[in-house]
Amino acid sequence: MKKLQGVITAMTTPFTADGQVDTEAICQQVEFQISKGVDCLYPCGTTGEMYLMSEEQRKLVAETVVKAAAGRVTVFIHCGAVNEDEVVRLANHACSVGADGVGIVTPSYFTLSPRMMVEYYRRVCSQLPKGFPVYVYVIPQCASNDITGETMQQIADACPDNVIGVKYSFADMRRFMEYLKVNDNTFSVVFGPDDLFLPALIMGADGTVSGCASCMPEPFVEIYRLYKEGKFDEARKAQLKCFDMVRALRGGADMSIFKNIQTKRGVRGGYMHKPLLDLLPEEVDAMFERMKPYME
Repeated sequence: MKKLQGVITAMTTPFTADGQVDTEAICQQVEFQISKGVDCLYPCGTTGEMYLMSEEQRKLVAETVVKAAAGRVTVFIHCGAVNEDEVVRLANHACSVGADGVGIVTPSYFTLSPRMMVEYYRRVCSQLPKGFPVYVYVIPQCASNDITGETMQQIADACPDNVIGVKYSFADMRRFMEYLKVNDNTFSVVFGPDDLFLPALIMGADGTVSGCASCMPEPFVEIYRLYKEGKFDEARKAQLKCFDMVRALRGGADMSIFKNIQTKRGVRGGYMHKPLLDLLPEEVDAMFERMKPYME
């Protein structure tokens, strides 16, 4: 089974002014990412405005990304949804169109006990093809549900034919270490806090899932290259620069920043999906000023 590794781009979803998925812009984004050397694509996640899209729109994005990538990089589709039946439909659709695997975020809003969480993933995976890879997606600050290392082991035990890893998007290094120990230290862990890419790699992560890489993939690709080549001092310097870049990007706390930088770089970023809003013109100007040192 393929797994997520290296630089995994959390793709944005470009929308037209009337809220439709811009498939041509998605193809531009795929080509941009591959040309910059990323290892994997991860559409329809948080950065992709997942919960704001209809099921049909999410399927269209999945089909478009898989077709445009054409096997050149690994593609995992995020398929988490509020409704469990929709999760199953999205995951099976991703498999049917040729995705290499899926991510499935924890249920949100309602608090789940550990037993409920294990049973949720067991039910979903029981309806997927055996051997089709699934990453549990843990983002407690958004989903209001967390998973301990012990519960993650129970999920892995309950879903041995599918669950191979976790996408962990909270900067708790202790919990990160708990996940690394699942399945006798063979569980795949990819880290969402992309400003800590190198430390995560050194501790055993397979990669980072980066929203910032959707518009600025080069620093992450550089860190991973230097790490694999064993050039750790150079990798440390690249990490420090990347840390500053991520802070500059996320300083506006608005994913529209990613889309505006994509457009600046020749990839049509498109609009945000309501109720999210696009940056005001003066905000775009301020963002460009912050990013100039990293765009030269």
